Amino acid sequence: MFLQFFTSLRDAQVPVTLREYLTLMEALDADLAGYSIEHFYYLSRATLVKDERNLDKFDRVFGTVFKGLENLLEAMEKSEIPAEWLKKLAEKYLSEEEKKQIESMGWDKLMETLRERLKEQKERHQGGNKWIGTAGTSPFGAYGYNPEGVRIGQDQSRHRRAVKVWDRREFKDLDGNVELGIRNIKVALRRLRKFARTGAPDELDLDTTIRETANHGYLDVHMRPERRNAVKVLVFFDIGGSMDAHVAQVEELFSAAKSEFKHMEYFYFHNCLYEGVWKQNKRRFSDRMPTWDVLHKFPHDYKVVFVGDASMSPYEIMVPGGSVEHVNEEAGAVWLQRVLHTYPHAVWLNPVAQRHWDYSESTIMIRRLFSGRMYPITIEGLESAMRELVR
Repeated sequence: MFLQFFTSLRDAQVPVTLREYLTLMEALDADLAGYSIEHFYYLSRATLVKDERNLDKFDRVFGTVFKGLENLLEAMEKSEIPAEWLKKLAEKYLSEEEKKQIESMGWDKLMETLRERLKEQKERHQGGNKWIGTAGTSPFGAYGYNPEGVRIGQDQSRHRRAVKVWDRREFKDLDGNVELGIRNIKVALRRLRKFARTGAPDELDLDTTIRETANHGYLDVHMRPERRNAVKVLVFFDIGGSMDAHVAQVEELFSAAKSEFKHMEYFYFHNCLYEGVWKQNKRRFSDRMPTWDVLHKFPHDYKVVFVGDASMSPYEIMVPGGSVEHVNEEAGAVWLQRVLHTYPHAVWLNPVAQRHWDYSESTIMIRRLFSGRMYPITIEGLESAMRELVR
């Protein structure tokens, strides 16, 4: 099974070496993952994945190779093991004396004893012949020697969380209330300003009041709307996968942008823009907004900012069906070109250091689509991006 996992990763173009595979085997021999598939997932990911750009590939391979294992473990935890299986195991591994002891208990008695011990035991136990645990001869537990034993987990499955990671890959919403570590981000964003006076006249216009009072010979009070930044910004955030390494930096940018721009709308996407975007990552599979609706809802005078590391397979950009999450009818490049055609003022902000961009084929492709308008998330990069947007 583990060898198949290794070869499947190699087939998926995840650069895994034999040394890393042997390291994983050593870690399993040292019982670092215990008997938890969740722990094994994180252990194998930490051991085998050297570049965060391969996290999505790893998740897909893991979900394929170990598909059904989660359900099997859950079924075992619920004691849904046919008695015939247990009897066959008994014939294979137990002595005649041991088999007689278990048969004397009977299945119903075995289940009743199991429930009682679950109530009594409150901690993990390993070895022994009474408590529920591992590597013992008790009828209950895992990797013991009792054929009528039942693998017992918690009241709730401890593994479901991992399934969401490798199968659904649910990602956290960005926190717009994070305190900025670098106040200069706000200063850089202030270059994108276009002041206008709109709305109700609720501010005293002192100059006009003085001039008109002098002209008329009586107090002539004039009011005006407050002066506000009229720039409207539409932001698309790449979320999850290789972007997990940049969450803190992007959250600072997100928080600064929310405080600087009164008219700001944002959406999430993953890796490349396709036919749907979303506002809440918890509902990303059930509550999506068609990208066409975004293009029709927000006028062309919006300034568009994409935030992402542009690290993905080139197929996700150029080939229909290349998405890692669904079968997209049109290539990601088609949707990016539609956005750029609708919004003339658009830039891409990349949290990856600029010196690494030329080593990523997908980054080169995205930069080419944006006609070179890709900027690093640095103070200088943000200032350059804001100057580009106000041209």
